[in-house]
Amino acid sequence: MPETTAAAAGTGTSSEITADTVQHLAGLSRIALTDAEVESLTSELGSILTNIAKVSEVATADVPATSHPIPINNVTRPDEIADVLTREEALANAPEAADGMFRVSSILGEEQ
Repeated sequence: MPETTAAAAGTGTSSEITADTVQHLAGLSRIALTDAEVESLTSELGSILTNIAKVSEVATADVPATSHPIPINNVTRPDEIADVLTREEALANAPEAADGMFRVSSILGEEQ
């Protein structure tokens, strides 16, 4: 397993991502990476770990976990009985109707 060292800069709690670490993870994932991709991912993953460490500093036990910064409420209207179409009114403009129902063509090619 690749060796990780504590980062000298920042909080000191994050691990430094090395090219060996990226190559090891790529091997575990069965992903072939070029040298340029390894170099790019080394920098990007290091940046991600640094940002996670920053968030971890402020995410203490006295700060409640939230999924959204503002509350989300469903906007609903009350169910009220209103005028509805009769069966005959609903079927009045149907292209085809049979036995008080809409008649549609079969989607499987044969009647079920």
